[in-house]
Amino acid sequence: MKPIKDVDEYIRNAPEDIQNRLKELRAVVKDAAPNAEERISYGMPYYYYKGRLVYFNLWKKHIGLYAISLPIRDKYKNELKGYVTAKGTIRFPLDEKLPISLIKKLIKDQVKKNSKTIKKEVKG
Repeated sequence: MKPIKDVDEYIRNAPEDIQNRLKELRAVVKDAAPNAEERISYGMPYYYYKGRLVYFNLWKKHIGLYAISLPIRDKYKNELKGYVTAKGTIRFPLDEKLPISLIKKLIKDQVKKNSKTIKKEVKG
């Protein structure tokens, strides 16, 4: 299997009934992090903004959102109840609507975190 070259191809390769959901997730990421660079890493959509921002990947029964830091996940732990979470991972079941406003908040906070981390490194 040849490597996927961009997010458009990643979405096209997904089952037709899931493509709109992936497009919706992509739009949320772009809205929450308009300056993030869109890439493919480890065969999945990856967004870079002053460091690793977020990845997503389609699985058989869920869409995984990756690289959201623990302090941010903890901040939204009440809103994340009902979703499977693990180290750096949040799973959104395919049989439920994506929690768009929650995803947007998670990513916006991740953008803020990455911006602060870079500032500390520059000052340091």
